[in-house]
Amino acid sequence: MPNYLGLDGFRFGWVAAWIDDCGDHGFDYSPGLTRLLAMPHGRAMIDMPIGLKASGYRICDLRARELIGPAVFLGARRDLWTFPDMTAANRHYWQNGDKGVSSQLWNIREKIREVDAVMTLERQNTIGEAHPELIFWNLAGERKLEPKTSAAGREQRLELLAARGFAKVRKWLTLRHGTGIGRDDIIDACACAVAARDSTQRIGGDEIDPRGLRMEINY
Repeated sequence: MPNYLGLDGFRFGWVAAWIDDCGDHGFDYSPGLTRLLAMPHGRAMIDMPIGLKASGYRICDLRARELIGPAVFLGARRDLWTFPDMTAANRHYWQNGDKGVSSQLWNIREKIREVDAVMTLERQNTIGEAHPELIFWNLAGERKLEPKTSAAGREQRLELLAARGFAKVRKWLTLRHGTGIGRDDIIDACACAVAARDSTQRIGGDEIDPRGLRMEINY
């Protein structure tokens, strides 16, 4: 029976949550993506851009931002990790009449690079990009939740996950200490696993990057 896999980056690597059609579920973590993606799965969703522009903003990011706001980072580009610092990157972009990138996006540049390195056209058939806040917005009936950093917002998200089979997440949150995994990292990985199992909707898909990868966000 296939697992449905959700992945999210954290400070020291990646956290993965999985669930199957019988409701069995678990989580794991690793410094790199390779071992986690080697877990048998029918479909996987990862909270990281797939399909990168050379310049400008991806249409799927702009449309997702209209729905859920600044939780969607703008400016995902394939060359971002080649610059020594964000100042140099933005100076380059601005001098070429392009838009700059945010500190949030800059801070995940190596994670973006890692995903880009493992993605292929064939792999995109089973590994998609998702955004946890867009997933939760959808699960809540297209309703904006309390901030995920608040106790109320965390409780809303845990309840939505429990309703879709992730009953052990509260216990997992007590097991993360000493790993570097944040509460939101586990919760977001679970949301991506739910999308891997249930998602039939996406934003974008019409833009294709220079490697032929689709730029789309599943939810």
